[in-house]
Amino acid sequence: MIYLAKKEKQSIEEIVRCPGCGSTHLSKDYSRAELVCEDCGLVIDEDFIDHGPEWRAFDGDQREKRSRTGTPMTYTIHDKGLSTEIDWSNKDSYGKTIPTRNRAQLYRLRKWQRRIRIADGTERNLALALSNLDRLASSLGLPRVVRETAAMIYRKSAMKNLIRGRSIEGVAAAALYAACRQCHIPRTLDEMSEISRIKRKEIGKNYRFIAKELKLKLLPTLPEDYISRFCSELKLSNEVQVKTMEILKLAAEKALITGRGPTGNAAASLYIASVLCGERRTQREVADVAGVTEVTVRNRYKEIVEKLDIPFVIY
Repeated sequence: MIYLAKKEKQSIEEIVRCPGCGSTHLSKDYSRAELVCEDCGLVIDEDFIDHGPEWRAFDGDQREKRSRTGTPMTYTIHDKGLSTEIDWSNKDSYGKTIPTRNRAQLYRLRKWQRRIRIADGTERNLALALSNLDRLASSLGLPRVVRETAAMIYRKSAMKNLIRGRSIEGVAAAALYAACRQCHIPRTLDEMSEISRIKRKEIGKNYRFIAKELKLKLLPTLPEDYISRFCSELKLSNEVQVKTMEILKLAAEKALITGRGPTGNAAASLYIASVLCGERRTQREVADVAGVTEVTVRNRYKEIVEKLDIPFVIY
């Protein structure tokens, strides 16, 4: 191999091209601590530092046990996950059972740990709200990014004192609804009301108030945002999903979806696509998944078929 002269050396972070041939195909050989060009074989750097862990792990359990860092910071916990937590299993760091004579002391430590994690009423409110928010997100099967966004919206609402005079559950549901819209994973107010046991009207009122005070820039929900989830719940193929998107695009060009509920338009277009692709679902099945009535599906369906002149579809 050809070694680069010492005076021509640079830091590894600055090297993006091989000084010999100009190639960008560089590889790090950690067994030899060398940075090598794959095209010409030039050793660009040697004896560089490996910033990775000095231990090896062959599965997830080993990696978790050998890692010496804590969990990452998260906004879904009132103290952002930075405080110490005492495990409830009566075992020490080596996995050995703690003697009975020491368990009373450990119980007292756990009790005081719980007390000092929540110092005042604000933290107590935040802890209750975030745990409730996490429960709602789990019930809806929402990803981590939505939970973090909803927690951040609720924290901002608490900092601006927007929660005073409103129920914690109602504001938490409104924050989660806003986060769903912000992350383009929409859920309807009816779904939020069903899992939170808060009236739809109250969630909508809290949502509008929070969005106005926090100046959240939220675009209107589009029918396309619901198609993937509806197809998954109805067990329809990717072909039906693509056909539904085409129908919605044509309907938007003719202004057929303007001023109408996105879930109704999504349900009607999905019903038409399922018939055209030979994977027909009944209007009741589609309506139940979309959370609308059969009358809504039927009205939107007939209008789209007539305006777009779609053949081979029977009412």
